[in-house]
Amino acid sequence: MTPLAFIDTETTSLRHDRRAWDIGIIARSADGHDVEHQWFVDADDLDLGGADPFSLSVGKFYDRHPQYQLGREASYTETEDEGDVLRMVEAITRGAHLVGAVVSFDADVLGQRMRAHGICPSWNYHLIDVEALAVGWLNGNASSFGYKDRPLTVAVPPWKSDDLTEALGLAPVPEDERHTALGDARWAMRLYDAIMGGAQ
Repeated sequence: MTPLAFIDTETTSLRHDRRAWDIGIIARSADGHDVEHQWFVDADDLDLGGADPFSLSVGKFYDRHPQYQLGREASYTETEDEGDVLRMVEAITRGAHLVGAVVSFDADVLGQRMRAHGICPSWNYHLIDVEALAVGWLNGNASSFGYKDRPLTVAVPPWKSDDLTEALGLAPVPEDERHTALGDARWAMRLYDAIMGGAQ
């Protein structure tokens, strides 16, 4: 089995020049062993002058980034240099299939920033979007849900992650993990495993 990297990023905006400030990966080796990784990128590498307040609020940037939390001393021990983080991400994802929700978004931001640091992204070019995988599986099994001649409503765009999760019989993402990179990577892994039958 090709290694898998369940991945998510929280970013400063949705624009092309965005930066990832929270990166989560669950690396699954060929023998099915999972290892979790999470990094917060140092604020000096984020270029917040180009950030979008809405994107920062979705990922709870000011509540979660160690250098921006109100009421606590700025922590430089819990963050890492962007280049150092991206070198680790490249090593962990080398040859792996990236798996996530709209994983092309994460691959794009990480790939752009890697190249800006002189790092060549080396993950497998086949990306696995768990939402598209779930929609295909749900439509293919529509008769099991009582639908014979039409697709499930949940599988009609725009897709909602909570609806897909519920349709697959999975528990919702815990509130404290929602829109955190590692929490969303865990959610992507749960969807993938529910559809594909777990680690092979």
